[in-house]
Amino acid sequence: MSKLSGKYAIVTGGNRGIGAAIVKRFLEDDAAGVAIFCRRYDAAVAFAAEVDPSGERAFPVACDVSDAESVHEAVAKVLEKFGRIDILVNNAGITRDRIFHRMSLEEWNAVISTNLTSMFNTCHEVYPLMRAQEYGHIVNIASGSVWGNVGQANYAASKAGVVGFTSTLAKEGAPKNVVCNCIAPGTIETDMLKAVPPEKYAEFCAAVPMKRIGQPSEIASVASFLASDDASYVTGQCISVNGGYRTGP
Repeated sequence: MSKLSGKYAIVTGGNRGIGAAIVKRFLEDDAAGVAIFCRRYDAAVAFAAEVDPSGERAFPVACDVSDAESVHEAVAKVLEKFGRIDILVNNAGITRDRIFHRMSLEEWNAVISTNLTSMFNTCHEVYPLMRAQEYGHIVNIASGSVWGNVGQANYAASKAGVVGFTSTLAKEGAPKNVVCNCIAPGTIETDMLKAVPPEKYAEFCAAVPMKRIGQPSEIASVASFLASDDASYVTGQCISVNGGYRTGP
């Protein structure tokens, strides 16, 4: 039996980058069903067809995770399709980088809403279900940027919030067998890196002790572990996956 056999999951932002890698890994690890939350339904449908041509296990769902009503409707669709939710991965995230004294309130709010408030919205729907069934694994995607980066006051604040939120939910959920952990990726080969000039890309690689950029699959493997019963006694943790690169304590 594979480690996610019989489990049903939601992955937000699940159609590309780290989210897509997590969906693929969950399906490889025999998850019974994975709901792919994405703002663009057509993108979710196309990706679901790519990873699950049978259409039986990958379930595309249109959802704006920053909007509570959209999340409520999306979770209702998942429950109608799967009947239960065992795993929630909060992966959706954006950047709106700008040096702080030039950052607009709109840029601040957009990042906080998508990266942090979205977790409140999804957990507000799913966490009570997990408590009621006395089983659940929540995996939140944080970032190495929690210690701050120039031009990322909004992003760093949102990801630091992810860590604090995770720790609190872990303590509250523990008596009901609901575990909650987060992953702090370093620099990972995703769409966010495509606009980086070659010389800057080389600098990123040079700064990492392993001298390379991480792959989305390397985040997905940790997510699969945390989503499985292999991690049944692991909760409230933030696992750094960064090739040895460290900027904070």
